[in-house]
Amino acid sequence: MPSLTKKTSTNGRTAQSGTRFRAIAALAAAAGLTLALSGCTTVDATSPSTARTQAAAGAPGRFGTVDCRQAKCIALTFDAGPSENSARLLDILKEKKVPATFFLLGARHIDTYPELVKRMAAEGHEVASHTWDHKILTEISEAQIRDELKRPNDAIERLIGHKPTLMRPPQGRTDDTVQRISKEMGMSEVLWSVTAKDYTTTDSELIKKRVLDQSSRDGIILLHDIYKGTVPAVPGIIDALKERGYVFVTVPQLLAPGKPVPGKVYRP
Repeated sequence: MPSLTKKTSTNGRTAQSGTRFRAIAALAAAAGLTLALSGCTTVDATSPSTARTQAAAGAPGRFGTVDCRQAKCIALTFDAGPSENSARLLDILKEKKVPATFFLLGARHIDTYPELVKRMAAEGHEVASHTWDHKILTEISEAQIRDELKRPNDAIERLIGHKPTLMRPPQGRTDDTVQRISKEMGMSEVLWSVTAKDYTTTDSELIKKRVLDQSSRDGIILLHDIYKGTVPAVPGIIDALKERGYVFVTVPQLLAPGKPVPGKVYRP
């Protein structure tokens, strides 16, 4: 994949104001390649396999029940929730015995569905941050970046007893300043290798096809449980990838026996 730059590929965003944010997401997606080639600050990204290789000698060979040095692992991640669809998604994941990583928004999400945040943690999913109000971190001041990261951290800690250590920057846009502040706050950034662009369609079969077409070992799948077509696509995605021999893990499990390092950016 090309080098990660200050402005990278787009994952879109919408909460309850779907139409407006779908339009923004579509424009950003169309512009993403141009932005990535525009000569902005380069930020190094670490792959899951590299994180595992760099783990200290003698580190435990397994994280939980899966060793991704041997297993064909893949991580399922969801951005911008929780939402009214998240309870159904959690039911599906529980039924399928699949862990996921949730990058949660603060405003109108964490503060609207606190019980779902608690449930995510209680059922073994990784609870992470997608900032408070989805501001583009590369376009705001350092004080605003800190606020966008601190507020969801504090809200999540109040609900589940600990702060998240993983963060996904809105639209995947990061730079050396975001990286430095993330390090100060004890957070790693996580991007993705698979996107269904589910903010552009309600067609669950199309979402499934896009995911399956892009999936490979050590992949990180980006979906959004805030969109109508996404959650219905999840059972088919899980079943098809299991048939191909994939084992679903959280992002920390994908990196193990390595551990997420604050300030680093992870991407397959």
